[in-house]
Amino acid sequence: MTKQFTLMVQSGKNRFGEKEGFETLEIRPGDTLAIVGPTGSGKSALINDIETLAQGDSITGRRILINGQEPPESFVREPAFKPIALITQNTRCLADLSVEEFLLMHIRARKPGREDLLEETIKLANTFTGESISLKSRMSGLSGGQTRSLMIADALVIGDTPILLLDEIENAGIFKDRVIQSLQGGNKAVILVTHDPYLALTADRRIVMKHGGVASVIESTGEEQPLIADLALIEDKLHQIREKLRQGADFSSVSSKVFMTPAKQSLQFNRV
Repeated sequence: MTKQFTLMVQSGKNRFGEKEGFETLEIRPGDTLAIVGPTGSGKSALINDIETLAQGDSITGRRILINGQEPPESFVREPAFKPIALITQNTRCLADLSVEEFLLMHIRARKPGREDLLEETIKLANTFTGESISLKSRMSGLSGGQTRSLMIADALVIGDTPILLLDEIENAGIFKDRVIQSLQGGNKAVILVTHDPYLALTADRRIVMKHGGVASVIESTGEEQPLIADLALIEDKLHQIREKLRQGADFSSVSSKVFMTPAKQSLQFNRV
């Protein structure tokens, strides 16, 4: 069973030395947060502060607390005890191990004697990717999407990490909706860096970045649901087209109507 932690982010400053737009951000088990903002706005710096459990020693000056306390040294120095897993779109495995050898190495470190988790991990990973992974596959031979799918499944099943940081998984070639459903069903705190409207709007809160700091934190009100439903239809249509493209379909006679959603209405947005 996953040990639960409450993560607290104490504010720092943006690149102009201005105080961030919050005092303390509390992230509880089961919460999903999306970090949004233009390129260079500080999204990666925020997840790096969280992943390294910064104590005012980074350029932002933020402090990260676990259950209201400074995290113990073991959380910072010992990977086996760290309650946070970071998975980026560029995650790669340099060791030329088989998938089985790689996962067994993690099992021995995290859950000795639980070799039965091998099949469960592979099964979950294969729901995230359209390219099947086997235990005999070589880690160095996996595609980017296969690697991210395996890492996420590893974190969920073997690592059983209570706090997950995901950096732009929409660019990783995986079924992002299935990943989010699995993450939200595990009572974990999930923090996403994303440019994807669907992922951002389905989160409980959106952290808006600007000038290297947090400009604001927006709570989901439920009023986003009609837009989320429209985006889900678009995502489904894009998925169908993407899969047909992969199978070599000819779209020369396809009408532009294929991109239209049933809801033929204009959408208006309020500026933040």
